[in-house]
Amino acid sequence: MLPNHKARILIVDDDSDLSKFIHSYLGRRGFDVNSAASGEESVRLFRAFDPAVVLLGAAVSGRIALETLEHMKQIKPDVAVIMLSAQNDPEMIFRASKLGADEYLSKPFDPKELENRIGKTLEKHRHSQDATQLRDQVRRNGDFAMLFGTSPNMEDVKNTIERVADTTATVLIRGESGTGKEVVARMIHAQSGRRERPFVKVNCAAIPHELLESELFGYEPGAFTGASRQKLGKFDLANAGTIFLDEVSEMHPVLQAKLLHVLQDGEFSRLGGKRDISVDVRVLAATNKPLERAVQEGFFRDDLFYRLNVVTVHIPPLRERREEILIFLEFFLQKYSEFYGKQPPPFSDAAVARIMEYNWPGNIRELENMVKRYVIVGSESQILRELSTQKPIINASWSPSYARLDGDKSPAAPIAGSKSALDDSNESPSLLEIGRRAAMTAEREAIERVLTQTRWNRRQAAKILKISYKALLNKLKAIEEQNNAQKKNLTA
Repeated sequence: MLPNHKARILIVDDDSDLSKFIHSYLGRRGFDVNSAASGEESVRLFRAFDPAVVLLGAAVSGRIALETLEHMKQIKPDVAVIMLSAQNDPEMIFRASKLGADEYLSKPFDPKELENRIGKTLEKHRHSQDATQLRDQVRRNGDFAMLFGTSPNMEDVKNTIERVADTTATVLIRGESGTGKEVVARMIHAQSGRRERPFVKVNCAAIPHELLESELFGYEPGAFTGASRQKLGKFDLANAGTIFLDEVSEMHPVLQAKLLHVLQDGEFSRLGGKRDISVDVRVLAATNKPLERAVQEGFFRDDLFYRLNVVTVHIPPLRERREEILIFLEFFLQKYSEFYGKQPPPFSDAAVARIMEYNWPGNIRELENMVKRYVIVGSESQILRELSTQKPIINASWSPSYARLDGDKSPAAPIAGSKSALDDSNESPSLLEIGRRAAMTAEREAIERVLTQTRWNRRQAAKILKISYKALLNKLKAIEEQNNAQKKNLTA
């Protein structure tokens, strides 16, 4: 029973003649084989080679076989291990099976029997991995349903997902941090024809751009110092499935060009590679920043933006769908009570009222973490103190002045001091009031300009503006409150 792909096999045996024979036999049958003569050498090679199956001799020199088996299972619990022994030792078989060995084969053996055992072991592990993925998918689907509570604002999101899921269209998912962009991406994949194929997530902001290229596209042996073997990239792993590029706005311009090539032609080249590789991958991307502004500032390629923005899904923040707060609250309370084995009392009416009033700048993720802390600590008063001292601020990557760039259909709030703001009153403002408003406008424009220059790094912006970080946060909060007040005036 041959594997569907070139599986890596590591032979660990001090019988060099047997190792050479197995190495040659399996190599001719398409396996990628490596070998070690001792337990210590095998552990070092195990880390570098990353085999799917280990053929472990029961009497290797140095570290004894059972210790080697235990060490390998600690490094990679899902590795398949077949023990090879010249003695049919019941105690050895029992101890090896308890440590996670899959098969036990007595020497001498027919090489075809070994090949069959390897095939069966690989198949068993594939089924086990499929079952694990299925359980995870069922669990995630339970979480997915929580995204759509009673809020009418989420109906548009749900309808868009249903319309685009079973297509090959690229989807750009927008929303503040913590609103559930990854959940939407997983829902699109789960409802598509690719649901049985891989879903691969890449956080473009979490990986330095020097490493992101090899992470996405892989590399060939010799591509750089230390590249001793081929590494498959995320696009390889996502072939026939879906890749989710989270925080795509953080991708370096050089990588943006390579990503554009994949989207246009369905091809990419590995680092150090001499040929293009064709892939069939559906691309979903997410951002918590206004990409139009990044395009204008030259941080993001306009042609890549148009390729990604075929279909857009806007996820409203939690403060705009407060009907769902109680649903999430109950869900997370039950989830973490079961996870930690604790039964904290339900939140009091006063706590629920405060939770409903809170603005949740971190959205669902912040709410989830709050409930997790409550379950662990068990103190409602501490949670209430946290909510009272944490003053909601403007989301660092979601400026109100750029709201319309990301699909906000409400009228843009006028800048303080502009004609529409001044005309809001029936009485002519005093010269002092005009000066105050002009100063506020200048300050606001300066803050927004510096934040744009620093790509919304608030600490860096505070240093450039020569104010404290806390002072900048307070000014951002004041801008948000001013916007909200002006929007109310416009709709009144």
